[in-house]
Amino acid sequence: MNAMQLSERFSAAGQITPDDMKDVVEEGFKSVINNRPDGEGGPDQPKSDDLAVAAESLGLIYHYVPVISGSLTQQNVIEFQQACKDLEGPTLLFCRTGARSTMLWNLSGLG
Repeated sequence: MNAMQLSERFSAAGQITPDDMKDVVEEGFKSVINNRPDGEGGPDQPKSDDLAVAAESLGLIYHYVPVISGSLTQQNVIEFQQACKDLEGPTLLFCRTGARSTMLWNLSGLG
């Protein structure tokens, strides 16, 4: 996992797998937000439900706020802000490459 720190509370990364959740915990994250829609990367992409099970089994808080590549909306930003309201940080955001997650974080004003 190669996470880029965005602020004290948030970092962004590319796609992670259920097996990566152990590394997420070891890196000190308390929460994870998945911004990649299920099926976007084909059948090899981990499903959000599987990621949630792996995250929660290790004590991480997990949210699924999917954003379609190239189609970020104001509603996506609102959903992201709501998901972040009561999260214990630091929080790892991820999508395919981390770019959507970073853009979503930038637009959210949660710096």
